[in-house]
Amino acid sequence: MEYGRDFDFKRSFFEQFGELIKDVPRAHLISIGNENCEYVHLLLNSKNCYLSVSGKNNTDCWHCSFLDRCDSCLDSSSIEDSDNLYQCFSIKKSHDCSFSSFLENCSHCSHCFDCINCSNCIGCVWIKNKQFYIYNEPVTEEVFRSFVQNNPTIDQKKLEWLMVRHPRKNMNISETEQVIWDDVARSKNIYDSYSIQDSTDIKYSYRGYFLHDSMDVIWTADGSMLYEVLSCSNKPYRLAFTNLCYPNCSELLLCDHCSTSSNLFACIGLRNKSYCIFNKQYTREGYEELVPQIIEHMKKTGEWGEFFPSSLSPFGYNETVAQEYYPLTKDEAMKNRAFNWSDYEAPFPKVEKIIPAAKLPEDISKIPDDILNWAIECEVTGKPFRIIKQELEFYRKHNLPIPRRHPDQRHLDRMALRNPRKLFERKCDKCGVEMMTTYSNERKEIVYCEGCYNKEIL
Repeated sequence: MEYGRDFDFKRSFFEQFGELIKDVPRAHLISIGNENCEYVHLLLNSKNCYLSVSGKNNTDCWHCSFLDRCDSCLDSSSIEDSDNLYQCFSIKKSHDCSFSSFLENCSHCSHCFDCINCSNCIGCVWIKNKQFYIYNEPVTEEVFRSFVQNNPTIDQKKLEWLMVRHPRKNMNISETEQVIWDDVARSKNIYDSYSIQDSTDIKYSYRGYFLHDSMDVIWTADGSMLYEVLSCSNKPYRLAFTNLCYPNCSELLLCDHCSTSSNLFACIGLRNKSYCIFNKQYTREGYEELVPQIIEHMKKTGEWGEFFPSSLSPFGYNETVAQEYYPLTKDEAMKNRAFNWSDYEAPFPKVEKIIPAAKLPEDISKIPDDILNWAIECEVTGKPFRIIKQELEFYRKHNLPIPRRHPDQRHLDRMALRNPRKLFERKCDKCGVEMMTTYSNERKEIVYCEGCYNKEIL
């Protein structure tokens, strides 16, 4: 409480809140209940993870993001209840898969897309309940094993042909009622929201789980009655304009990085507190008298009713994940949107021993242990990177080549697999019905409405 202060009605709210932001110390990373996870952020109850972001209950995962209950996964994003994945995106309840996207209940699949309940498949798209398939064609187990042994690389042109030839569903939704947008499961009354599960009555939100009666919420779970909230999980209730407050927080307004607290207004970094304003303790009566006065002041200055202004962010727009979802140029960010921008360019780390990616052998058996002492020059950016011992063991175990690209570039490659966060009006390529989809009319894929897709594919 040493940073507590009185509110000055002669000054704007966010001018004073910005000063509090600069004064209150923050944790360098958010890591809770983890073991041997020094270089992770927003990770909970995990073990032996490295350079991974956002998830819980994981073991031995490296270079991953958005991962829950996973084991031994590398370079993968949006994965749940899976193990032994490599270069995968949007995977559920699967194991021993690589270079694949949108799989559920699959095993030993490589270079596959949108498959369900499949095993031992290579280069397959939109198949269900199949095993021993190569490029969507059935083969014997003997032929499959021989193909794996003698074909270390995929026929990319054939795979791309399959991807274009087979229809896609207009939106990825399942077990839903009254849903608009994409990647929604087991939910009801979801409007303009993306990546929502087990929720009801949600608007304008992204990555929400077990949420109810909430709007404008991002990366939040297990809560209700939330508005303009970011990364507040573990039973948040009646929060507004609040960031990173968890667990068990309720009745918070304009707060940041608080935990196990209730009835706070414009507070930062408090724990186990109630009835505080600008980090200063009040009685319940004093709190309930002063808060409405400050809100009325904010209404007069035009500051009430919105999240913190972007000018208070300690980061430039181009330094945050916002640039991955809604990329802007410097001019667009600073002139039209009033975002901060960073011109800082981190210098390449100095290394004594470096090898260009093109000179690495494709055959992992030809990679010596000494590779751990070398930096690899990224084939795209030229930025040097190193692999750790656990990665090398993973590549050898799964007979995978050493990566040629920097981890940051590999992450961007995976993010490119996503459809844009936009909805387009388009006609079903089967029946002609008008529908909403994340595939624009300019895209070359065949896109079906849910009814036609289920009849033909499922």
